[in-house]
Amino acid sequence: MIKVGITGNKGFLGRHLHNYLQLNENIEIIPFESSYFQEPIQLQAFVKSCDSIVHLAAVNRHPDADELYRINIDLVEKLVRACEDTDSRPHIIMSSSTQEYQDNPYGRSKLKGREVLELWANKNNAMTSGLIIPNIFGPFGRPNYNSFIATFCHRLIHNEKVEIIVDSDVSLIYVNDLVKDIAEIILNKSKGKIEIRPRYTAKVSKTLAMLEGFKACYMEKGEFPQLMDPFEIDLFNTFRSYLPEDFFPFFYTKHEDDRGAFVEVVRSMGKGQFSYSTTKPGITRGNHFHTRKIERFAVIDGKALIQIRKIDDDKVIEYIISGDQPAFVDMPIWYTHNIKNIGEGILTTLFWINESYDPTDADTYFIPV
Repeated sequence: MIKVGITGNKGFLGRHLHNYLQLNENIEIIPFESSYFQEPIQLQAFVKSCDSIVHLAAVNRHPDADELYRINIDLVEKLVRACEDTDSRPHIIMSSSTQEYQDNPYGRSKLKGREVLELWANKNNAMTSGLIIPNIFGPFGRPNYNSFIATFCHRLIHNEKVEIIVDSDVSLIYVNDLVKDIAEIILNKSKGKIEIRPRYTAKVSKTLAMLEGFKACYMEKGEFPQLMDPFEIDLFNTFRSYLPEDFFPFFYTKHEDDRGAFVEVVRSMGKGQFSYSTTKPGITRGNHFHTRKIERFAVIDGKALIQIRKIDDDKVIEYIISGDQPAFVDMPIWYTHNIKNIGEGILTTLFWINESYDPTDADTYFIPV
């Protein structure tokens, strides 16, 4: 069992890394609070408890460049001091950035931070890793802070103006792929300066055009766009993570005549899988979440309670739908979900699934709502 602590565990990358590592039965997550940096005794207890520490805590943007530099270096020095004061030698993995090569305050602070850690490691026969990470994108990123993709998604969905400042080719890595890389570094005890391989290169204007297409197709028509490659799927999952809670249920038209009723549940430009289930009254199905799979629930007959919960949050979101007024609810990734028959008769539910593009990728994890 490897005991792993994550500084900055409430941030974009930190949350994703925590959520991923806790699925590994060989890893125990050591709790961390940002206040520990102001409480030496708590920070000392933290470093003593860890076999590995992933140091993500940092300031990405600040109106005062000198203050940004000072804060980031101060965080690294406090971490090192806590290790020295307790004679602790955890494997410290520090996230840095390709901005190290751009000579800006953030990049300089990351470079200096790595040097501070390397000096400590050499002096104390300890192990450290410095990760040079390309631009990260993925669900739940903070607009105007973490990524231009997060900013574009947020502004498009909220009908705000989107501007391209520099239309360049950008090296990108999806956050799911990055946390897998970090997990391998922890488990394999890799050390030294490590260049994280970008998975994609995309032009800013082309990325914006794809996101605009998602909005027109998915938000305005309720149709799934054509998702032909891993980047399109990762970008789409990122886009839909910014949808407001009240976007669903998405109501569609029910056509009736003397023969009965016809409802077009899903129209997709890509490939999908349809299935249905029957559920007895009072029975609950599900209680699992997906990391990449795209899934839609539609109740055809009966009455259902659908519950979803983001796996690192206590808030449960509920939707009640029935066959009397056709509607669908889509399952967001990283939200555990279930469906319960709350009617008196049999519940009939139609499902559409777009599977992960990698058939070997474990995608379903069981956890109660």
